[in-house]
Amino acid sequence: MNVVFVAPDGTVREEAATQGERLLDVAQRAGQPLEGTCGGDLACATCHVIVEAADFDLLPPPGEEEEDMLDLVPGARRTSRLACQVQIDAALGKLTVRLP
Repeated sequence: MNVVFVAPDGTVREEAATQGERLLDVAQRAGQPLEGTCGGDLACATCHVIVEAADFDLLPPPGEEEEDMLDLVPGARRTSRLACQVQIDAALGKLTVRLP
């Protein structure tokens, strides 16, 4: 399983991930600028990412608490997610996310 991170300037970096790992942990290991200030407790939105549309529907839907936090994110889109709430699933193959 690999995660492709697309930076705001278009720079692309691919990082290996393992089954069950949080997307936030993969991003931080890859040196991506996602803070995850609350440690995944759904108390902030500093790990906001935008999932590629083709991959978004393959993920389990966000929970109500995550949707509430995303409502506070400037520039959130239909495919926005909090990286702390996305579990890596090998069935995805490759997940592409954009950093806002």
